[in-house]
Amino acid sequence: MLYRLDFTVEYSAEMGQQGLFQIWAEEAEAALGAKKAGVVVDLWKIVGERKVLAIVNVESPGMLDQILFDLPIMQKMGNHVQVDVKSIRPYEDFAADVKERLGR
Repeated sequence: MLYRLDFTVEYSAEMGQQGLFQIWAEEAEAALGAKKAGVVVDLWKIVGERKVLAIVNVESPGMLDQILFDLPIMQKMGNHVQVDVKSIRPYEDFAADVKERLGR
């Protein structure tokens, strides 16, 4: 199952930017490892914002939940991270459905 994940990352004044960067570096290593393993289809950082967009391919919603709980950034500062999750499908599948419905 494909999902679009929109991460918005905030941080407390006590943490500071360097603290955020330390955790984000750890998160980046995990995310790139997941990409190499094929779980993450691709990742993008939104320019000028503390936001990351990811497309992931996992077997079930439960598995996605488990992965999100285990992310370094969620374990260390999850109360400052908002994740918007949307289930997505390949456009080719949608186009085939539309074409099939034309023949009804």
